[in-house]
Amino acid sequence: MIAWNRYGKSRVRLVKLDRSAEPHRLVDLTIDVQLEGAFAPVYEGHNRLCLATDTMKNTVYALARQRPIDHIENFGAQLAAHFVGKPAVTSARITVAEHPWVHIQGSNERHPHAFHRPGGECWTAVVATTNNQQPTTTVQSGVRDLVVMKTSDSSFSGFPRDVYTTLPDTEDRILATSITADWMYRSGTSDFAARTRIRSALMDAFASHQSRSVQHTLAAMGHRALEACRDIDEITIRLPNRHHLLVDLAPFGLDNPNEVFVATDEPFGLIEGTIRR
Repeated sequence: MIAWNRYGKSRVRLVKLDRSAEPHRLVDLTIDVQLEGAFAPVYEGHNRLCLATDTMKNTVYALARQRPIDHIENFGAQLAAHFVGKPAVTSARITVAEHPWVHIQGSNERHPHAFHRPGGECWTAVVATTNNQQPTTTVQSGVRDLVVMKTSDSSFSGFPRDVYTTLPDTEDRILATSITADWMYRSGTSDFAARTRIRSALMDAFASHQSRSVQHTLAAMGHRALEACRDIDEITIRLPNRHHLLVDLAPFGLDNPNEVFVATDEPFGLIEGTIRR
């Protein structure tokens, strides 16, 4: 006999965007739904009382469209109340992790629709000295895992199409990425505090650029970094595209005016380039 059981849907990725006023408000959640109840017959091959885990996922998105998400505790309680009302369900456990985003600070003010995720970012340095008759030292610095997102001023359209193309043109999309950048300082450089200016330049360019593609924005970021520091001659930038896909809520009789998204990890586009003076 089945002594104990529980089942559900894990790692439901939900991003909800409120563009109704500036600054934009962004909520980024990972949600687990776990149900307990009279599900023993399911383990014997009878599915009459088995709520599909895909339905659980869809419910998260539908309720996110219909309800405000002011606090994750309130939204979790609403989900739990919904599921515990289903046949055979005796308890519903909702686990919510919120991933905070903060507005990017420009030189004069906060960007109203560009964000970065605090924590996780790291600085890198590679220093090499060659012990020849004339010792030389090279210093390469960089930044990793600088996660950023903009909720406006990003588009992708006019690209070539063939029989395998399904991606629609869009003039208003979420653009999110995790910036990796590396630059080599000129020989004799000692002002390594310049990395702060380079980081700020990368962030400000990402936030303020009217993007036609990730490549377009990469170039703008690189040029801005070179302007910010005369002690570097080139910068290599890698921008994986962190896709946010609009959830189709039409099957549930709901619209989705660019508000409810699923954040996907794989597969992803990877755009790389070196900008040189």
